[in-house]
Amino acid sequence: MGTTKVAGVNVSTDHFIDGKRVESKRKFQNCSPIDGKHLADMSAGGAEEIDAAVAAARRAYPKWAALGPEGRHPILKRFAQAILDHGKEVAAVETEDNGSLLIGNSSRMVPRAALNIQFFADRALKLNDEKIDSPEVVNHVRFDPAGVAALITPWNGPFMLTTWKVGPCLAAGDTAVVKPPEWAPLTCSMMADLATEAGIPPGVLNVVHGIGEEAGAALAAHPDIDRLSFTGSTDTARLIGASTARSLTPVAFELGGKSPFIVCADADLDAAAKTAAGQYFNAGQVCLAGTRILAEAKIADEFLDKFRAAAAQMIVGDPREKTTQVGPLITPEHYQRVEGFVERALKSGVKPLWGGHRHKAGQLYFEPTLMDGATQDMEIVQKEVFGPVLTWQTWRDEDELMKLANGTDYGLAAVIFSKNEEHAIRLARNVVAGTVWVNCFFVRELAAPFGGSRNSGIGREGGNWSFDFYCDVKNIAALKGSFA
Repeated sequence: MGTTKVAGVNVSTDHFIDGKRVESKRKFQNCSPIDGKHLADMSAGGAEEIDAAVAAARRAYPKWAALGPEGRHPILKRFAQAILDHGKEVAAVETEDNGSLLIGNSSRMVPRAALNIQFFADRALKLNDEKIDSPEVVNHVRFDPAGVAALITPWNGPFMLTTWKVGPCLAAGDTAVVKPPEWAPLTCSMMADLATEAGIPPGVLNVVHGIGEEAGAALAAHPDIDRLSFTGSTDTARLIGASTARSLTPVAFELGGKSPFIVCADADLDAAAKTAAGQYFNAGQVCLAGTRILAEAKIADEFLDKFRAAAAQMIVGDPREKTTQVGPLITPEHYQRVEGFVERALKSGVKPLWGGHRHKAGQLYFEPTLMDGATQDMEIVQKEVFGPVLTWQTWRDEDELMKLANGTDYGLAAVIFSKNEEHAIRLARNVVAGTVWVNCFFVRELAAPFGGSRNSGIGREGGNWSFDFYCDVKNIAALKGSFA
C-alpha cells in the first residue's frame, strides 16, 4: 500500500473502498503549487475501481439507512470531532496540496468542515416531523434515503467542499463514492481515515482517486448511482449531465461564476474597497468571487483610489506564511490559462490598471490584476478566469447597471455595497444570482439555500434543500377518521 509524508503527516495515496485501502498499478503525479515539489504518486482509478466502490456502497446502504437519523447522529458527531482533533494536520496538508492559505485553512476551513458534518446530522433529526393538515387527510412528509450518491469535488477547497456534500449525504442515510480532484487529492484521502476513526461502517464512505476523464467519467456513467453532486466547471457539468441522463440520475451542479461586485454612490467606500481587494484571496480561485467591479460613475475615481490602496496591501507569497494573502495558482496548466486570458485581453486593447504579470514569488504566482477598458462582449468579461484577475466597469443609472450585472451566462453570486437598505434590496432582487451579499462577502449560513442560476448550476444545497436532493421525499396522506 502506498503512503506519502506531507507537512509531516503520513497520507495514503491509495483508494478507500469498503473500509480498506486499495492500490492501483497505474499512478498519477501530484505536486505542490507552492514550489513544484513532488508530493505523491496517487493510485489512478478507473472503471474497475469505480465498480468496486459503487458495489461496496450498495452493500452498505441498507444497514446505514436502517439506522435512521437517530442512529447515524452519534457516529457523525464523532466524525465531526475527529476532523477538529486532526485539524492542524488537515490544514497543513491542504495548504501543501493546493496552495491555499494555511491560516485560512486552520481558522476557517477545518472548523467549517466539522460544522458541515455536525449541522446536517442535527438537522436530519427533525426532518420527518412535518405534518400538513387538509380537510380530508393528514399529510405526513417523509425524507427517505435515496441510495448511493456520487460526489465529485473541486480542487480549490477539497476538504471543506467535500464535507459540504458528505454531511447531508450521510445524514440522509445515503452511502457515498467520493471522487477527489486529481490536482489536490490528499485531504480527501485523509477524510476516509477520519471516517473510519469515527466508526463509520465499511462501504458507507468510499474514495476513488483518478483523472476526471477516467474515474470521474466512469462514476458519472455508472448505472447504479442514485444521486450525483458535482462542483466544478460548466463544461465538465455538460459532459456529466449527458452521462447521467442515460439513467435519469438526479444531479446537483454548483458551477462557475462571473459575479458582479456593485459599488453604489451611497456605499461605504472604504469597506467596499477592502472587500473588493479580498476578491484576490486564494489567488482568485474562488467561484463566488465578485470578479467584475461595477462602480457608479459619480464615485468611480474616488473608489478606484481606495481600491488601489487596498489591493496594494495584498501580500503575495508562500501560503504557509501568516502574512500572505495571495498564494499560487494550482498548476502550470492553470497558470497558462489565466495568463492567456490576460494576454488576449491586452491584444484587444484592454489595459491593466495594476498587475497583469507573473509575480516574483514564483512560477505559479500571478499579480493581483485589474483590467480596464473591456466591453461587455469581450472574453475577459464573459468567461470565468479563475485567477486574481478582475475587470473594471462603470455605470450611470440602474438600467445600465442591470444590463452589465446580468449580461453574462452566469448567475452564481453578486456583491452589492450601498448604505441605503431599500436601494440595496431593490438591486439584489433584480440581479440574477443564487446568492447576493449586501455590504459583506462570503458569509455562508448552512441553513440557507446555496446554488447558481443560468450556467452556474442546477439545484440548491443547504438546510432542507440538501435533503430535498439526497432524499426521496415522500408524502403519506392518511384519511381522517379511518383508523379504529
